[in-house]
Parts: sequence; C-alpha cells; structure tokens
Amino acid sequence: MNEDNPSLISELLTDENYIVLVEDILKNEEFKKLKTIEHHGTSRLNHSIKVSYYSHKICKILGLDHISTARAGLLHDFFLSDNERSKTERIISIFTHPKKALKKSLEQFDLNDKEKNIIESHMFPINIILPEYIESWIVSTVDKIIGLYEFLEKYSLKQLHVPNIYLLLLIKIFS
Repeated sequence: MNEDNPSLISELLTDENYIVLVEDILKNEEFKKLKTIEHHGTSRLNHSIKVSYYSHKICKILGLDHISTARAGLLHDFFLSDNERSKTERIISIFTHPKKALKKSLEQFDLNDKEKNIIESHMFPINIILPEYIESWIVSTVDKIIGLYEFLEKYSLKQLHVPNIYLLLLIKIFS
C-alpha cells in the first residue's frame, strides 16, 4: 500500500473547525482499524478523511449542512475487510459496501437521516440508492474524484491534474 503524503493528511487534521465535528469518530477504536485496510493505493482511513474534509469544505462554502457532511463523509467507507480479498469479492463489495458502512456506522454512532443517506447513496449510480440531499450528491462526487486521483497516483499516471479539473468544475457548478 502506498502511503499518502503524510503532510497532506496532517494538514487536513490541523483544521480545528473540522476536527471538532469529527473528533469522536477519529478516536473510535473500530474506526481506527481502517488505517490498515488498503483502498485505491492508500488506507481506507486516509481516503475517508480526504473525502470528508473536501466535502465539508465545499458544503461550508455553499452554506449547506457541512456538519452532517463531514461526519457522514468520514463514515462513507466504514466497514472492515481483509486486504487479501479476491478480485470477485472486491467487485461484489462495490455494490454492497454502502450498506455495510451504514450498518457499522449505526453500531458505533447516532446518525441523522441525512448522514444515513450520504453513506448509503455514495456509490450512486452504481448503487441504486438515490442521493436525497445535495450533501449526498457532493460526497458521492467528491468520493469519485478522490478515488480517481488515488487510482491515478497509485499507478503513477501522468494525468493527476484530471481530478483537480473535476473538483473545480464541481465548485463552479455549485457556486
């Protein structure tokens, strides 16, 4: 597993306005286990922090519910799995992991309806659960942009600017 630039994650985790919203999740022992699970060449924990943080920032700029977005964005991939899963198991997980993440999140935390929808619908349109809130659409989109960036970085592809263009487009659309 390639590790992210540690300074990026450290930088995101110094934003006190963000940390106060998600500190209980980051300190949860079950949630900390995501650090050992590979996800797009990084850890599932680091992936989730990036999705949560950038979704939170977009929602805050737009005057949306950045609190539910930060929390659900962090929990969107909160399920435990073996790094040695077969290719078939990984493919099946694409369709099933939102429900697993929601179940695991509900075992550990109290969630509002928006947070539940954000987690359950983040794989739309691959998953048929429709995002019901603009915050759900934002997390779903940011997740895809971050995932694409991580995938490209994992394979050292030169088109690393592509996700940045999509993120700028998203910000332009919603501003």
